[in-house]
Amino acid sequence: MHGSKGSQESQGTSGRGFGLGLALVSALAFGGSGVAAKPLIEAGLDPLHVVWLRVAGAALVMLPVAWRHRALVRRRPLLLLGFGLLAVAGVQACYFAAISRIPVGVALLIEYLAPALVLGWVRFVQRKPVTRAAALGVVLAAGGLACVVEVWAGLSFDVLGLLLALAAACCQVGYFVLSDQGSDAGASGGEVPDPFGVIAYGLLIGAVVLTVVARPWGMDWSVLAGDAAMNGTAVPAWLLLCWIVLLATVVAYVTGVVSVRRLSPQVAGVVACLEAVIATVLAWVLLGEHLSAPQLTGGAVVLVGAFIAQSSKPAAPAPEQTAAEPAETALSRSGGAV
Repeated sequence: MHGSKGSQESQGTSGRGFGLGLALVSALAFGGSGVAAKPLIEAGLDPLHVVWLRVAGAALVMLPVAWRHRALVRRRPLLLLGFGLLAVAGVQACYFAAISRIPVGVALLIEYLAPALVLGWVRFVQRKPVTRAAALGVVLAAGGLACVVEVWAGLSFDVLGLLLALAAACCQVGYFVLSDQGSDAGASGGEVPDPFGVIAYGLLIGAVVLTVVARPWGMDWSVLAGDAAMNGTAVPAWLLLCWIVLLATVVAYVTGVVSVRRLSPQVAGVVACLEAVIATVLAWVLLGEHLSAPQLTGGAVVLVGAFIAQSSKPAAPAPEQTAAEPAETALSRSGGAV
């Protein structure tokens, strides 16, 4: 019996470590999107057109996966629709609309208030306990992000821009919450929706929505045939587009969704804050945008907050749970790693 318990704990630790690794890969992939997109925008593409190319290209790549999991359309239509509208189209469109009206750093900070909003969702909507360590990690990560993006650099903001950035944060919450749907289904004995199928249909739905918003028929397609300047170096525009589609979208979403299922929405949300740090470092190295001392300090604080959150154990189950209740159900209700 002791050997079985030790084996389960070892598997849980291994699964948690694997989930953390996937979350870091996802943050790295998402963090590189801006570095690849900025040269395309400076070359003459509208930001919304870059978003459309990103999502539509990823949807084409994932089209065979969508066909393989076409039964999901009948079994989980609301999940697919919600993921496409919030996790794909909503986050991208609201964020790019926000940065057209307010500083990028301020919009990024507001968007990455999402981990705190996730914590509130888990605690007050799902009524699951959360650990003090997870809450502390969110506070540290939010404070560190304020330094990374140097929020004090802007003093007067456009109200609509702030609301759009907040909408992006709410859509980011939808990404983490909807990505976790599979873990609850598995814990209760139901059929777990395949994460690759959910991502594939989410991208397809997001591409349709963004087609209406971005109106790509007015895009200057000739930009993609030329070069874009990256810190004084000419880079083929098509290569940057492949970077955005394959790494910053397909790889980012796949590793991100799987990591949420192996960790929990609140923990994965805090680890995702590393995206801002990674984006800043990549911009420093590849675009020549130098980091200041407060940004370096803030990046270190974000790392500490992410580590505290991911290393915390699940909160204790509610007292009303009976001894006969399956362990998997108790773990799911505690909001812990699956």
